[in-house]
Amino acid sequence: METTMMSLLEVLKGAAEFLGKQGVESPRLNAEHLIAHVLGLKRMDLYLQFDRPLGEKERGPLRDLVRQRGTGIPLQHLLGTVEFCGKTFRSDARALIPRPETELLVERALTYPAPASILDVATGSGVIALSLALGRPEASVTATDISPEALSLAKENATLLGVDRIAFHEADLLPPLEAGGTFGLITANLPYIPAGEIAGLSREVRHDPILALDGGPEGLDLIVRLAPLALERLTPGGHLLLEIGIDQSEAVMARLAGHNYRDIKALPDYQGIPRFIEAVKG
Repeated sequence: METTMMSLLEVLKGAAEFLGKQGVESPRLNAEHLIAHVLGLKRMDLYLQFDRPLGEKERGPLRDLVRQRGTGIPLQHLLGTVEFCGKTFRSDARALIPRPETELLVERALTYPAPASILDVATGSGVIALSLALGRPEASVTATDISPEALSLAKENATLLGVDRIAFHEADLLPPLEAGGTFGLITANLPYIPAGEIAGLSREVRHDPILALDGGPEGLDLIVRLAPLALERLTPGGHLLLEIGIDQSEAVMARLAGHNYRDIKALPDYQGIPRFIEAVKG
């Protein structure tokens, strides 16, 4: 029989204090998300229930999640979901956790003249492809990934969002020609971390698949490979839109300039760091 009860606020404060001692960034916010998940509430609803008593039935599962979060397991993996462009996607260890700045890539892509066909390369959990499919319902959308595990997650997200018009292909960068000829827009958030820097990444990021992180010695291997291949599959005037790493903008722009691309621009993320490169097929 339960004899010890604590208020929701007391549990929240304790969880946040523990996570802070474990070096978790934004420990209070993390604790709120975990408690809301266990209680089946929206996070903001917690503020209306601070006096709610919680017994071991609720605190036991929460304690386990808080402990896991304290070891560096990403919050998104524990919740099983991630918010992206106003939609909820499944998120787990099969694919890279979408970063908030990647929403800017989608927003930029939606400013282009509506293409008849879109290709998202290295789609991962499918957030870019699905967001573009929702934003451009008249376009045909293709998504590729070399990882069958990532593709399975992307397909689950398509089902979750009720999007049934994306052609998924397991492929090393581009799909076969018979799966789709040319595209008016090609997007890609390729692995761009230099191989030597992966060991020094945060413990949360190291939970992402190594395949989604490792961009080779300089972080540019896949981007360099994609540039000429994408050019062959873009329609005249079609856009290539890439997400890149810090300090890679000049090198990537130079690579694209060496091919038949024009109007090459670097675009900033929320911190003003050049994070995206756009170019048009000449």
